[in-house]
Amino acid sequence: MTRHTPARSLGGVPFTTVATGKIRRHANPLKMLSPANVRDMARVPLGVVQARKAVAGFRPDVVLATGGYVAVPAGLAARMARVPLVLHEQTVRLGLANRKLAGSAARIAVSSESTLPLLPESVRPAAVVTGNPVRPEVLTGHPDKAVTALGLHAFDRRLPTVYVTGGAQGSQQINDVIGGELPWLLERANVVHQCGPARVAALSARAAGLPAALAARYHLTPFVGPELPDVLALADLVISRSGAGTLAELTALGKPAVFVPLASAAGNEQAHNARHLEESGAAVALLGDVDGGRLREAVGPLLDDPARREAMAAAARAHGRPDAAERLVDVILSAATR
Repeated sequence: MTRHTPARSLGGVPFTTVATGKIRRHANPLKMLSPANVRDMARVPLGVVQARKAVAGFRPDVVLATGGYVAVPAGLAARMARVPLVLHEQTVRLGLANRKLAGSAARIAVSSESTLPLLPESVRPAAVVTGNPVRPEVLTGHPDKAVTALGLHAFDRRLPTVYVTGGAQGSQQINDVIGGELPWLLERANVVHQCGPARVAALSARAAGLPAALAARYHLTPFVGPELPDVLALADLVISRSGAGTLAELTALGKPAVFVPLASAAGNEQAHNARHLEESGAAVALLGDVDGGRLREAVGPLLDDPARREAMAAAARAHGRPDAAERLVDVILSAATR
């Protein structure tokens, strides 16, 4: 749908930049009037002017906005230029940017059926459930390839395998609680633990004190790269944060999960995501402070009962939309040709 190519590109995709501002939300409205917020909010009108100029020069048939403060100027410019606007919301509840733009959207693509009743009645007719696109390679993993790539030959394949991850940089909260429960966990499972670069030394020191039989079931790594699809295929249970991308991948694969949401996520979106799956039996959500006792209470029954894991996997799979990218493309093309 590109008519004119801007001067710059990123990875071969043409792009242009506009000024924008992030609103730092706070429970106390007065604290939102911080100098940083005031400066950033003052940038938004400039960004709208720049986006309007970019839209006029680019002449798109449709504009796709995926939320976040960076989407606001482009979304407002699309409305000014009378170009169809498609919103895509990755989380269960509309984020602030998409809430502000919803009234101007030709279509609103959402990731979950449960989002529909949360929308204002005035915009529900524009909503369609597409799911959240996942990388195609995530769906093509093989367990034995993970064993070979990571050297997991000492794993006891009669036991379930748990994949623990806190994202690329790791999660101190998850790392601390897992580190404290390693002996208990490794009595029941093999563990692939992606901890982030900053926590490798501390967790390696903990692992050094394990009995040899348990240590053989523990693979610690700062990050998981191209082998991620294979690690996910190997995993019988995932312990992780509950960001939108993680949920999309795990439900598309039908993986049982115990979620430890990031409390500082904007709008508490990770907690909403985790609760949404927990309510349908597709995951367990550990909200607030998480200690070893709560972890054991959540994980133990899943490790001890394959039938319970399978029931959770089936519930997760029912939420998964591996064809979300194709669905979203169809919505975009439909809006462009209206």
